[in-house]
Amino acid sequence: MSFSNKLITWYLEHKRDMPWRNTTHPYHIWLSEIILQQTRVAQGLPYYIAFTEAFPTVQDLAQATEEEVLKLWQGLGYYSRGRNLHASAKMIVEEMDGVFPNTYEEIKKLKGVGDYTASAIASICFNEPTAVVDGNVYRVLSRVYGIDTPINSTAGVKEFKALAQELIDENRPADFNQAIMEFGAIQCKPQNPYCLHCIYNDNCVALQQNKVSELPVKLKKTKVKHKYFHYLYIKDKQEQTIIKQRTGKGIWQGLYEFPVIEELAALQEGEGARFRESVKNHPLLQDLVINDIDRYNNTPIVHKLSHQHLHTTFWIVTVDKITDNATPINRITELPVPVLIGNFIEKLL
Repeated sequence: MSFSNKLITWYLEHKRDMPWRNTTHPYHIWLSEIILQQTRVAQGLPYYIAFTEAFPTVQDLAQATEEEVLKLWQGLGYYSRGRNLHASAKMIVEEMDGVFPNTYEEIKKLKGVGDYTASAIASICFNEPTAVVDGNVYRVLSRVYGIDTPINSTAGVKEFKALAQELIDENRPADFNQAIMEFGAIQCKPQNPYCLHCIYNDNCVALQQNKVSELPVKLKKTKVKHKYFHYLYIKDKQEQTIIKQRTGKGIWQGLYEFPVIEELAALQEGEGARFRESVKNHPLLQDLVINDIDRYNNTPIVHKLSHQHLHTTFWIVTVDKITDNATPINRITELPVPVLIGNFIEKLL
């Protein structure tokens, strides 16, 4: 039995029941694929349900404000996905008369859609035989065929795409693509894969050569940077605070955050007095009557992003009255914020 026939037979017996597998509507498939980029199914599923309920059609999504989209996206991370999703919805409605593009090449023109997502949508919705290659696919192919070319190298991307394209069942591209991703997710897992009961254990190169734990190969990541953030939660007697929307480029573009002071290193013992003076000199506080400055968390909260770790401390600054840029405290739960700040707000309020 061929690689693809084995795979599809396995899939039809073992596939998990997911809401996006009960439709071939391109809007829903696109939505699920964007949400599941760099996200586990268990984490992404409630977001998929929330988005399809809030925005049942691409027209509904296009008519929403970016703030509404980002609020619903809150906690999922990689916020550029939410911004691109919204921008593409508007593009489909305004430039394509609300009709979703139906070929790999046209789908790939949507903002935030690359080879993988375009291949998934084109094959599942329009039966176009374009192979998907994601982390699961890299793992399955590298182990079964014993390929040690780094998956995050230019050569690796080309090699694995070509192999996946060669193996795809052109008559059942949707089943093949979903099958190989599912196989990598629940059978050929990163850790402790089920090799004993694997459909390829009689010809898997990695298993035969005892290299399962070594494949796939990935080039070392960029060195992680450490940043030290001190957020100022300023509140007055009128139950107001200061929270602003981030502008410009960046992962948190469009989200709201409290005023922040960035230090070059973690505060050492005895530096509290020095830091409190820097708080008093913050431009937003210079003209206000400060009553107290309290450290909310003595141990910094470490928020891990892909290439940087944010060591974060929150400070509660009480003042008599905020004169400019005041936001009612009971409104801040409605604003889209980074999950780091969202967790703080939830505990505080």
